[in-house]
Amino acid sequence: MSGATGAFDRRESVDMAAAAIMVGLTFSWGLNYVAAKISYAGYDPVFLSIARSIIGGLCVYAWCRWRGIALFTRDRTLPAGIAVGVIFGVEFLCLYVGLEHTTVARNTLLVNTMPFWMLVGGHFLLGEPITLRKFLGLVLAFAGLAAVFSDQLGGGGDMLFGDLLSLAAGFFWALTNILIKRTRLAEASAEKLLLYQLCGAAIVGLLVLPLAGPSIRDPALLPTLALLFQAIYIVAFTYVLWFWLLRRYPASSLSSFTFLSPVFGVLCGAVILNEPLTMRIFLALGLIALGLIIVNRPSRKLAPL
Repeated sequence: MSGATGAFDRRESVDMAAAAIMVGLTFSWGLNYVAAKISYAGYDPVFLSIARSIIGGLCVYAWCRWRGIALFTRDRTLPAGIAVGVIFGVEFLCLYVGLEHTTVARNTLLVNTMPFWMLVGGHFLLGEPITLRKFLGLVLAFAGLAAVFSDQLGGGGDMLFGDLLSLAAGFFWALTNILIKRTRLAEASAEKLLLYQLCGAAIVGLLVLPLAGPSIRDPALLPTLALLFQAIYIVAFTYVLWFWLLRRYPASSLSSFTFLSPVFGVLCGAVILNEPLTMRIFLALGLIALGLIIVNRPSRKLAPL
């Protein structure tokens, strides 16, 4: 994107076109969990995190070259970029490995607790106090977590392992965002920031790969298409489209749509993969979604706790 897109293109609120795009994006992000699950039939989760990052990173780099977006200027973001890349790499290992041991519904609910970890971290590390309204959102969210962990669906210890890794992925996702806010990365272009994270995920994955199982399981057509869907469509298209929206619309207004991602993830897992759903999962979905809505509502000058 060129720097010419200034105040003329800036919108003060989310219009119908942006709302429709956000619904499509959150549906795509929910579907991404299903695509990852499908791709496990052909590829090891650690290998997938590497391949997704490399292919997606090459596509984003090609986009930057085409649009003339500077990536190698000396902006002193490299140390923070390396740190963010490492944390992002750990996050995606937790997400991908965790997803293999649990269901899409549970994984997407637990990973999307990120805004609540972000809220707690912001209170202690960013000087962003938790208001009474946001505290209520946190209570609802953690009630949803309790519902998830009380509903093991007969999965035993293996499912619990996947759940804990999924929850850790949400925590590391929030930690990544906090580090970005506290460093010079907050001033870097979104594309450069994304490439830092993708490079970090690829390197961390390569370090862990010798400890994983066979990288290639059964590289049939469907798992391969699922891998390409994640790398090309999700990483290189939807993320760039998300950045495009962020440049033109208020971030706080766009974030109110994030509650749709776990909703779509749960539903896609049930419809496409025929995963079992119980009333506790629906209760968890409702509590977490309601918590997200409350947390993302614009502030009204409530007193901090």
